[in-house]
Amino acid sequence: MRAKKEALVLLLAGGVGSRLNILVQSRAKPAVPFAGLYRIIDFSLSNVMNSGLTKVGVLTQYKPLSLMRHLGTGEAWDLIGRDRGVKILPPHTGFKDSDWYKGTADAIRQNIDFLVKNPVDEIILLSGDHIYNMDFDAMLEFHRFKNADVTIGMMVVPKSEIYQFGAGVVDDNNRIIDWEEKPENPKTNLASMGIYVFDYKYLLDSLYKDKEEVDFGMHILPRAIDSGNVFGYPFYGYWRDVGTIQSYWQANMDVIRQGSGLSPAKWEIRTNIESEGRLADRPPARFGNDASVSSSMVSAGCVVNGTVVNSILAPGVIVEKGAVIRDSILFSDCIVGKNSTVDLTIFDKRAKISEDSVVGAGSNTNVPNILHPKHLYTGISIVGKEAIIPPGVSIGRNCIVNSQTGENAYSSTVIADGETV
Repeated sequence: MRAKKEALVLLLAGGVGSRLNILVQSRAKPAVPFAGLYRIIDFSLSNVMNSGLTKVGVLTQYKPLSLMRHLGTGEAWDLIGRDRGVKILPPHTGFKDSDWYKGTADAIRQNIDFLVKNPVDEIILLSGDHIYNMDFDAMLEFHRFKNADVTIGMMVVPKSEIYQFGAGVVDDNNRIIDWEEKPENPKTNLASMGIYVFDYKYLLDSLYKDKEEVDFGMHILPRAIDSGNVFGYPFYGYWRDVGTIQSYWQANMDVIRQGSGLSPAKWEIRTNIESEGRLADRPPARFGNDASVSSSMVSAGCVVNGTVVNSILAPGVIVEKGAVIRDSILFSDCIVGKNSTVDLTIFDKRAKISEDSVVGAGSNTNVPNILHPKHLYTGISIVGKEAIIPPGVSIGRNCIVNSQTGENAYSSTVIADGETV
């Protein structure tokens, strides 16, 4: 049996992630900041590192520049050296949207030369947009013990949520005997985590066999299951797909909620502290005489002279005197002006709310955003990168302030629930 370090990891990081709305206007979903210090992709990369795996191909596509800057040489995750490394794999066929990956299997097929140049026993296929802690070495051992063609990481989720995932029915031996892709009326509560181990030769044969099969969940996996040698690997820890504004907000809140099971520090999650924002150069956070902070995470470089409750502040956030922040997530270098209020809101980088203004006004969370009712419907508002909210403005629930919106864009001092600026 080959050593675990000879398995090859392919990390899918090219999705648009449109349900995250303006948070992905200028970046790929895996590059979205998370929990103040991290990017979403840091969790998959750190799991790879902590499992002793050393060769990774990252498949990029949508707005990849910030993600590529963040990955750098791979040194942050110990992926640099003679026998280790991280390789960026962009689409090969062209530059138009129509030339982009047509599905997960098509993405791997377009990079099949990378697989051929790196022969191994197994291919581990991951998504770059999940928050979790997992030992891939243990999953590899399970896969080898079962002598499987494919092993799928699976966990129990409420049946009401199964429609978002692939779902598998297993027998007493954990062999998958039936598969449903995003079923409306599921037969099972076992959901795919988007984590796969493929036998190297089996995967290559499958990709060569039928080039019209573009997606794993819709095409490759059902055919593999019919052959009878696909197993479900049971997972019982914390895992969350942060593909929606609500799930993204909840996962951030789990970082500061005791007993949630989410602990980046305990999981030894690493980030690139030398990338944009240069966390390594930030001074310690400072708290003034009027500061009050509870149940929150305040990063290096922050200056707090107001009240922060149940919130996450990324490096460099300034909270001026009399300001109140509740149940919110602020990316790096945001400014919260005097006597302003930020409630149940996500602020992208370098956004500013001026003095005596409010985001998250009122208590009616039931009016969804008019333009994006499927994105914002639980009361969360979002303020885009480098947007400015003028003094004395009141913005309601489920609102959007687009990136780089200036003070002149406001036709009124009251922005009603569900409106977009």
